[in-house]
Amino acid sequence: MKPRIAITVGDYNGIGPEVVLKGITHPSLSNVCTPILVGPEDVFSFYAKRLGIRIRLSSVDMNGNTKEMRLRERRDGFVACVTPIGTGRVRIAPGRIAAGAGRLAALAIEKAVELACTGAVHGIVTAPVSKQALHRAGVKFPGQTEMLQYLSSSRHVAMMLVSDTMRVGLATMHIPIREVSRMLTRSLLRDRISVIHRALVTDWRIRSPRLAVLGLNPHAGEGGDIGKEDKLVIAPVIRKFRESNIHVDGPFPADSFFGRFSPDTYDAVVAMYHDQGLIPLKMSSFGKAVHVSAGLSIVRTSPDHGTAFDIAGKGIADPGSMIEAITLAVRISRNRRMMQRAGKQ
Repeated sequence: MKPRIAITVGDYNGIGPEVVLKGITHPSLSNVCTPILVGPEDVFSFYAKRLGIRIRLSSVDMNGNTKEMRLRERRDGFVACVTPIGTGRVRIAPGRIAAGAGRLAALAIEKAVELACTGAVHGIVTAPVSKQALHRAGVKFPGQTEMLQYLSSSRHVAMMLVSDTMRVGLATMHIPIREVSRMLTRSLLRDRISVIHRALVTDWRIRSPRLAVLGLNPHAGEGGDIGKEDKLVIAPVIRKFRESNIHVDGPFPADSFFGRFSPDTYDAVVAMYHDQGLIPLKMSSFGKAVHVSAGLSIVRTSPDHGTAFDIAGKGIADPGSMIEAITLAVRISRNRRMMQRAGKQ
């Protein structure tokens, strides 16, 4: 049986619905999985008609009912669409930030997590959302990763961005740069490195992962002359991992590390804050990279881009990252099931 992957609508005024529709109808995904769209059928129909995408949608009220989904899978040519309860009236206005779009994006995420937690789907892919729209709708989470962690009751999560040449995990996520030094503790760093290491083993099936840890300050602190976090926080954590025979190196000065980075050297890089790690990765792989929420109890990926309100509804959005996100969600879900079966033997 092909894995069932729930794909959320994202912000319906952005490019989310477009890249979702282009992605699931791309020839490369025809036999990879069974997509389950999560969001109003009206939204997907609107964009399919506007963009000239031929697709047959079938509304499904799953409520965690896998039997119903298996029956739907036999209806060749139809794509199942699950509309979250409480959706209400949808007013599509491509390019506009609206509380209604943020509210529906949040409802779609909640429904997708429910489907994953009940086993109705094997993983979820979240289309881009607008944090402004979410916040206008009253959603308090700083980003989707934090929201997914709460909804799935997952204790330890790390944000990762991966491409075909690099995997980058973050010690801190969506916080102001002035807060990074305060938030970066030994406990937090140990937790993040442990989550990333475990994800490499379970989700990518790398038996003995090699991790590189970046420093926080320029030149990794110059022995304490340019900030003491590298010496007092990061280096001791690395030593503890090495004492446990886990391959963790660093702290490396970020600029020189990426300047000579080779994909064959490390399986993942741990950056201290968002832009430190994501700028170099996106420079080399933008449009093809994928966000992964490592450590979640469910499988979740998403494209590496935002809502792109400036081109919403124009039919020019590139679905490349969405295709990669769906493909990776399938791969991770299969790897996890293989690990689970191996553990039961």
